[in-house]
Amino acid sequence: MVIEKPLRAVDELLLSATESSVPLLAQTSAHILSAGGKRLRPRLVLLSHAAAGGTNVDDVIPLAAAVEIVHTATLVHDDINDDGTLRRGRETINSRWGATFALLTGDFLFAKTYEIMAPYSRELNQILARASRELVEGETLQIKAAKDGKIDQTTYLEIISKKTASLFMACAELGATAAQASPAWIDALRNYAFNLGLAFQIIDDVLDLVADSGQLGKNAGVDMAQGRGISVITDRSDAGGAAVAQPAPMTIKQDTAPGPFKEGLLQGHSIEKAIQKGYETAAEFAHQALESLSVLPESAALDELRALARIVIERDH
Repeated sequence: MVIEKPLRAVDELLLSATESSVPLLAQTSAHILSAGGKRLRPRLVLLSHAAAGGTNVDDVIPLAAAVEIVHTATLVHDDINDDGTLRRGRETINSRWGATFALLTGDFLFAKTYEIMAPYSRELNQILARASRELVEGETLQIKAAKDGKIDQTTYLEIISKKTASLFMACAELGATAAQASPAWIDALRNYAFNLGLAFQIIDDVLDLVADSGQLGKNAGVDMAQGRGISVITDRSDAGGAAVAQPAPMTIKQDTAPGPFKEGLLQGHSIEKAIQKGYETAAEFAHQALESLSVLPESAALDELRALARIVIERDH
């Protein structure tokens, strides 16, 4: 693995960077960060940096840690909103210490990213700031739409583009920009990561329906129970279904992620069809991600990016 040692360094930094003079904050932060996780976002930073020609991996280890801390902070806050009791195979912070301390832990983790990012350029800080804003916007859209009972396919795709794909895209952009890659290579890696993020979240929402909590390491069925997730692509007024609609190719050249996608998830009338369509659509987004990599030179890092797309689609947790 090209980034095995750097990933270990990221894990070490995650714990050392979240030390605090307040023992409880250090304890709660370590509780969630030491539980592991897929570390997909740090992988994207490190692999994008290497694939774009970066040579000094030490330059981007803190960036990889920063995106993982941002991601973890959102999980802590999500568990409060969802009354989650299990995360990464462990009791959630809100379940063990209460919602107030969980909220403060999430805030503490967000604040720690400022410290990590402080030595970096304005450009790199803006990349992560934009993604952080958009993932909060996406989560807000999701909760509001669920409470209003107004989640549809367009809203669902807007939500996942903001709350998941935007941070994936930022990871690739951080790594490639730190490597001083050409604009064409940065665009290619951003496109790859954005489509990968869409595929990842769709599979995540499918697994919310088909897997159990022990398999996932978190509470299963939460999104479905709250009227969120992949189940919203079913249109029960359309008993006959429709022909498969392929997702439109994504070209990410603006400073923010694309808005709602009107294509991509076809309408059906059953959870079973929704699951099937979810897998099909996620596979198509993964294919689009892989196509974006064609402009990059062959390398071991590029091979790992390709493998990552397969892992995202084939995973069971």
